[in-house]
Amino acid sequence: MMQQNHRTGIWLITILLLTSCAHAKEDQGQHQAESFLHLSSAVKQLLVQEMQAVQKGMMNLVPAIASGDWEEISVIGKQIHDSYIIKQNLTDTQTRELQHAVPPAFLRLDQSFHKYAGMLAHAAEMKNAEVVNFYFYKLNDACVQCHSQFASKRFPGLLNPQVSSEHH
Repeated sequence: MMQQNHRTGIWLITILLLTSCAHAKEDQGQHQAESFLHLSSAVKQLLVQEMQAVQKGMMNLVPAIASGDWEEISVIGKQIHDSYIIKQNLTDTQTRELQHAVPPAFLRLDQSFHKYAGMLAHAAEMKNAEVVNFYFYKLNDACVQCHSQFASKRFPGLLNPQVSSEHH
């Protein structure tokens, strides 16, 4: 249950900031986006903290990669893979709350994001700069895909039809 918990937590904060679904043409999508807005304040607070930690980790990866700080890259990758805050702090009830609020497409993106973070950590342990760069790219791409599909109101620059349609 905790593994699924960390999969869902990392991306949910972007959805919480929506006022409506990015693709308003789908009533179901509208309903799903609205359901994210009805999470308890405790879960919302944990999700905000989680997304801030992920953002900080992503930002810290840039100088670590550029300087070949394999240990730091590995640590950050593992932290992102395992989640920072969500995994340690959600109760079983809060986990169920999240699981009921998350659409399947979101879960797929989140699962890929965590997988890429683990692969980045592994590549750092192997001191393979090319593969580290590849998985850093994949992490960023996963962010863009999720934000364009589930948080376009918060990130209107990602409304480019090419960005949101390439990966559907």
